[in-house]
Amino acid sequence: MSILKADEWAAKVIKQEEIDKYLVNGRDFIDEEVIYNKLYSNRKPDKQFIRDIIQKSLSITRLEPDETAALLNVKDEDLWEELYEAADKVKRKVYDNRIVFFAPLYCSNLCVNNCLYCGFRKENSEEKRRILNMEEIKKETEAVINEGHKRMIVVYGEHPLSDANYIAESIKAIYSVKKKAKHGYGNIRRVNVNAAPMSIADLRKLWEVGIGTYQVFQETYNHELYKKLHPSGPKSNYLWRLYSLHRAMDAGIDDVAIGALFGLYDWRFEVMGLLYHTIDLERQFNIGPHTISFPRLTPAAGSKLSTNSEYLVKDEEFKKLVTVLRLSVPYTGLIITAREKPEIRREVIKVGCTQTDASTKIDIGGYSENTNLQQKDKQQFMLGDTRSLDEVIRELAEMGLITSFCTAGYRCGRTGDKIMGLLKKCIEGKFCKLNAVLTFREYLDDYASEETKIAGEKVLLKEIEEIKTIPFFQQHNLVEKFNQYYERVSNGERDLYL
Repeated sequence: MSILKADEWAAKVIKQEEIDKYLVNGRDFIDEEVIYNKLYSNRKPDKQFIRDIIQKSLSITRLEPDETAALLNVKDEDLWEELYEAADKVKRKVYDNRIVFFAPLYCSNLCVNNCLYCGFRKENSEEKRRILNMEEIKKETEAVINEGHKRMIVVYGEHPLSDANYIAESIKAIYSVKKKAKHGYGNIRRVNVNAAPMSIADLRKLWEVGIGTYQVFQETYNHELYKKLHPSGPKSNYLWRLYSLHRAMDAGIDDVAIGALFGLYDWRFEVMGLLYHTIDLERQFNIGPHTISFPRLTPAAGSKLSTNSEYLVKDEEFKKLVTVLRLSVPYTGLIITAREKPEIRREVIKVGCTQTDASTKIDIGGYSENTNLQQKDKQQFMLGDTRSLDEVIRELAEMGLITSFCTAGYRCGRTGDKIMGLLKKCIEGKFCKLNAVLTFREYLDDYASEETKIAGEKVLLKEIEEIKTIPFFQQHNLVEKFNQYYERVSNGERDLYL
């Protein structure tokens, strides 16, 4: 594709009227001067003020910008220990002690954008380009299912060949795959999408084929830096990207996910940007993001910026920013990915993460073609954790955490404002506890190694004993039904949920 054709396509894709409708007095919701002022005016927070903020978070109430800015300015390490402890309490109160797993599937690395930090960028001659056809996507899906996964996020470069029609067909292809397991079959029960911003009409195509969560990361909320990092292609339009999830809401997709790429700019600013993004979604749709992601910049082939940015986030800063996000938006899921090394993931999971991936391959065709080593010329970035799903699950079980493959809430219609309301009232996590046990039973019986099964059985026993003692389950007559379902799953039935 020539530069001219790429620009013509960008002009066709971007609908200015689908930006203007969300602006307030012609302005977007990221006011950099306001953010800088909030961070500056709260630079010396009082200890009691911080402790009051902690109590607000524990009531599962979203923080205001001044409160979040105060947390970002805490210098006292003893106070940070209180914040870490509070973040874990908030997570357990809303989501219990479960971790949801997913697998990313990269379908295409064709891209018309030229993002300076990305291995997929158009001018990166080191990248080997490829787009999977539907049969190849099915083979990749089979390989992912064979690991035990039930949930997938599909990822695409921005290109005419991977447009909304291609994405819709790939979603249908993934849902069509059923793979024989030890008992019954395995399948992908929820397909989330990480793809370029689209028009409302194109987003409706994805909604019609059963898209799960639609995920778009702003990368950086700083307007001027955004321009420098995205010199050409549709992604160079800051506002088209900023309002991509607003358009998704209008298209009927009520589960959306935000994120920033930490390491491009000051991490405190980006946390504030994510908060303001949350606030504007809630203001316009009464629904915040289903999840927030916070990937760190990691080395990418053909990108000098990915290794020498002045804003690279240190490990101790990373733990702090995740903690602040958990306290700032207490009812929203937080995703930690295999970009991070195992020891960092262990630490960050303790301060409030709810989702992660494992057995991750991000080279095109990497699952079914059995590539054991990371191939820099076929990946968007380098991974920090290449362990198998079984290994990561075993580690979490040894930490006392239960793995969940549950997708029940979405299929029961608990999405958008419904799930948000249940999360804020700390009810959704209770249903998820029941379904986590059922899906973990499936995994242990169908896919787990003997070592993982031994560790997992201890967690299951503890969870089942807790279920018997929680008044909510007794009040709603759920224990007897759960016991029946657990026995049926143990005897080989699959995909039972409450």
